[in-house]
Amino acid sequence: MNPLGTGVPGAPQNVPTLRIAALQMVSTPRVDENLAAAARLIGDAVAQGAELVALPEYFAIMGMSDGDKVKVREVDGRGPIQDFLAARAREYQIWLIGGSLPLWTDHPDKMLNSSLVYDPHGERVARYDKIHLFGFRQGGECYDESATIEAGRQPIAFTTPFGRVGLSICYDLRFPELYRALGVTDLLVLPAAFTETTGRAHWEILLRARAIENQCYVLAVAQGGRHENGRETHGNSMLIDPWGTILDRKLKGPGIVIGDLEHARLAEVRSSLPALKHRVM
Repeated sequence: MNPLGTGVPGAPQNVPTLRIAALQMVSTPRVDENLAAAARLIGDAVAQGAELVALPEYFAIMGMSDGDKVKVREVDGRGPIQDFLAARAREYQIWLIGGSLPLWTDHPDKMLNSSLVYDPHGERVARYDKIHLFGFRQGGECYDESATIEAGRQPIAFTTPFGRVGLSICYDLRFPELYRALGVTDLLVLPAAFTETTGRAHWEILLRARAIENQCYVLAVAQGGRHENGRETHGNSMLIDPWGTILDRKLKGPGIVIGDLEHARLAEVRSSLPALKHRVM
């Protein structure tokens, strides 16, 4: 796989607008239940005209412990979660970005936290394994993703008729060098399960910064609420334009963020302030 792109590099951007949606969820420890909830949201987004749809990090399972996700990890290329994503993309003829799901790794107690992309034919066109692993300790809150997740190594973007789409997951948001490594993108998609503590402090600021500095749209799709394991995720899924303007958002609970990506808006921002051309590093 080309680490900086899949599909057809340099493909013509022959679709002037693209309607996209982020599906905010409050996932449970039960995969079947979460897939059913995701299916309903996908159907609702398509009914509103969405052509590219993204799910949040861990959309298929937010376990009672981190080890629960490892127990349902799938071999790359087959499994009920991957089958679900391919089938929904094919059924609705949409681009579908499967937030993140646990994939097999050789380590017996770990998984890859992977975002998979399916085209309107239900064919997988990209896979990104989360590179940066979250670690946080404050008071009674403690997280260490490295205990159960094996880090990815390659930045990944893919090409659509609309333009180039870059992938990242949650904690990646704090590392702007990852997005620079992707080159010029028209859309960055960030599925996440930000904690309420860190999300309240930094989520919106970082998202708008990534949109502004990369002069592209950002679709942030989050878990958003109180989960059965006691964890509270921040939510606040949003669509941001290349000037840093928030076009739509969903603060808490399951729901849809939806809006249009416009090449005319990308061109306007990039021509009026040609920062991408001014880069020297």
